[in-house]
Amino acid sequence: MKLLFLAPLSPKTGNHTTAERIRSYIESAGHTCELRDAGEFQSPAEVAHLVNRDPPYEGALAIHVFKAGRLLLDVHVPFGVIFGGTDINEDVKDEQKRVVMEQVLQKARSLMQLSPSSSSNRKFAVAFTDKLKEEAELFLVAQSSKIYVQPQGVQTEVTEKLCWTDFLRNSGVRNECVDELRIFLLVCGLRRVKDPLYLVEVFSGWHCKNLLNILVIIGPKIDPVLTVEVEAVVKRTTGVYLAPEQSQLELHAVMKRCFAVVNSSVSEGMSAAILEAMDLRVPVLARNIPGNAAVVQHEVTGLLYSSPQEFVHQAQRLLSDHELRERVVRNGKLYVKKHHSPKQESETYQRLVGTLHSA
Repeated sequence: MKLLFLAPLSPKTGNHTTAERIRSYIESAGHTCELRDAGEFQSPAEVAHLVNRDPPYEGALAIHVFKAGRLLLDVHVPFGVIFGGTDINEDVKDEQKRVVMEQVLQKARSLMQLSPSSSSNRKFAVAFTDKLKEEAELFLVAQSSKIYVQPQGVQTEVTEKLCWTDFLRNSGVRNECVDELRIFLLVCGLRRVKDPLYLVEVFSGWHCKNLLNILVIIGPKIDPVLTVEVEAVVKRTTGVYLAPEQSQLELHAVMKRCFAVVNSSVSEGMSAAILEAMDLRVPVLARNIPGNAAVVQHEVTGLLYSSPQEFVHQAQRLLSDHELRERVVRNGKLYVKKHHSPKQESETYQRLVGTLHSA
């Protein structure tokens, strides 16, 4: 089967990593899967023209119902959609976007029901968590619809080539006590929904009381306006640094060396960075929002906070309570192993794409 796969593909983002992983699953099952950036296309008509080229595509897949799925509204091949966190946490609040998403989901269902033998198990929509599924059913999808829940699979690899001292120097960190630094790593693309400046002021005040506590922000520069703002704030703030982008292997090596991985997002579908940190046995400090609370159980697999001040409190607990640190690290690793198996994820997408093939 020849499949077109659309997704937002900003380099070195969770969306890009997830899409590449799913593409590999599909191709390992013997299909041809062409992954394209949704940002390349201006309208559904462009995608319909692409799909109909000789040899035509036989099916399609999209991550993010609005950003990518809307581009499939004019195609006449069966397709499936995967909900992104932005779909449910942000876009559904916009009436125009919500209407478009409903049209996408209705189109997917109608294309999957081409014959009387089609059954509900061939309605292809996927959510990463039960919470996202519940929200989708509440705001977008009729109760008769079937939404599969398939958490993201996690498989981390770490390069041995990273020089920790060079990484810190390139990030602007100047401290003779490199091995004593407690690096809190905020992994996020520079865009508003990730709220990269949320902790900066309070963290800087904490750093001034203990110069070994350092916050490093790392991720692709997605929003140019916000990037300029972040760079300006970081430049005049002590104890907070902006690191250059890294490859996934290098990023995992950086995560492995840091004291804790931080999330400060306004909303999340399922944070790949949080899951990767857990898999690497690194403590997680995550903002208490539904997407994070779905994977981080407070004091069990990580720590949640609801304000910058509470972040500092929880960080201090991690520093002083070694038993707590060991517990969340151990349980985080076990959680990822149990609930985020790449093997299970692979089997799910191969099976679902198989329903497109038989449609």
